[in-house]
Parts: sequence; structure tokens; C-alpha cells
Amino acid sequence: MSFSDLFDSEFKTRNKGHFSAIVRVALADGKVSGEEKSFLDKLATKLEITPSEYEEILENPLKYPINPPSLRTQRLERLYDLGRMVHTDHQLGDKQDVLLRKFAIALGFTPANSNYIVDKALSLIDQKVDSDTFLYEMEHMNK
Repeated sequence: MSFSDLFDSEFKTRNKGHFSAIVRVALADGKVSGEEKSFLDKLATKLEITPSEYEEILENPLKYPINPPSLRTQRLERLYDLGRMVHTDHQLGDKQDVLLRKFAIALGFTPANSNYIVDKALSLIDQKVDSDTFLYEMEHMNK
């Protein structure tokens, strides 16, 4: 196995774990709403999840381990990506805040500060800041 194959394999496994964790959050109430399904479809494409992998993960999201990023910067990068996906086209409507808070906890942020973090993140996303500005502002917020 070449180095690039190993990298691709690890990247793909990490994406499957990440997608699986988000599916678990979406299934927390026992069902996936139409808006959540639409979001999952879009996310699967961005994470390069194949249709067969998508179905497999929906059927058994516990198959893949959750790999929350250990570094705060990595958690913030994922929050930025998820926040932009959730917020950009407003396909989740009023549920976007609730779902993003669940994602923040799944990413490893504590329940105690997830509301503040998500509110700040959505505020920055509303301002259409780039990822570097987002990370800087999130790293230097007062909390």
C-alpha cells in the first residue's frame, strides 16, 4: 500500500466516522426528518460518502467509531464547515440552531458552553467570514 493510499484510507475512515456521528445525532429522536435527510444527503456528498456507504451508515451508524477531533482548532474547523452547510441555504429552517448545538456536542464541545459557541459561530457565519477569521474570532472569544 502506497503512502497516498494509506492517507486516502485514513481520510475516508475519518469521514465515515464523522458522518456516522452526525447520523446518530439526527437519529437521536428516533427518526430523520425530511430536512435532516436533505442535510445528510448534502453532507454525504461533501464527505465523499458513496451511496452504498450512506445506506450502510443509516442502517447501522454504530458500526463506525466516533472520532471527535482532539484539538480545539479541529473542532472549530468542523463546526465552521457544518455551520456553513446548515446555515447557508436555510434548508433546516428554525431547526438549524438546535441541530448545530447537537453537532457541537458531538464534536466534543461541552453542553455548558455549546449554546454560546454555536451562537457566536452562527453570528460569524451570518457575516460571511472566511475560515481563518472564524477560527481567530472563535479562539479569542470571551468565555
